Amino acid sequence: MNRKARVVVVTAFPSIATAVPAIELGACDYLPLPIEPAEAVNALLDGHRGRKSDIADTPRSVNRVEWEHINRVLTESRGNISAAAGRLGMHRRTLQRKLGKRPVTH
Repeated sequence: MNRKARVVVVTAFPSIATAVPAIELGACDYLPLPIEPAEAVNALLDGHRGRKSDIADTPRSVNRVEWEHINRVLTESRGNISAAAGRLGMHRRTLQRKLGKRPVTH
């Protein structure tokens, strides 16, 4: 691994559950889509300088919070559906059904 390399995470589904580990693992910035090409270049060259805040003024919906929590538990369970379902207190098939749905955007 090149310690001088700068990593910028660009994602269509930003969340605290993925942003914190990305920064802890060494990403210099975390950019939610859509972005302008200049923003990506600036993030690689300057890090966080000059970046406007993308934190929404309105709270996330309950469905979005649930989706983020399920995915965080699944990640912590290393993708094991049965283990994640047990930790979430739900049946494995219920979890699979919820995971089959598209992510909630709000």
